[in-house]
Amino acid sequence: MREVQIRMAIVNVSDDSFKTEVEGTGTVLVDFWAPWCGPCKMIAPVLEELDKELGSLKIAKVNVDDNPESAGRFGVMSIPTLIVFKNGEPVDKVVGFQSKDALKNVVSRHM
Repeated sequence: MREVQIRMAIVNVSDDSFKTEVEGTGTVLVDFWAPWCGPCKMIAPVLEELDKELGSLKIAKVNVDDNPESAGRFGVMSIPTLIVFKNGEPVDKVVGFQSKDALKNVVSRHM
């Protein structure tokens, strides 16, 4: 018998889709990143693992080069910046590379 797990995929979000994708109900982890950023590349597989382990968590990625409005709106000065949104409101923020366990701890406080 196979176990069926409902899983959210990691979604790419733009300035235009931010409100729809992030500012709804539930918990969303938003990764503000850029393709040229070394630590952003390092955290990508960590986010993939989190996506597999925490099926009820939505993960959204915002490329700051292409979407400066969203980055500016939430005071993103360094990348990667990860912001946890709960029911549309930012409730937690971490800057820089984070281990999977560290990110899990941050997110689990809001789920």
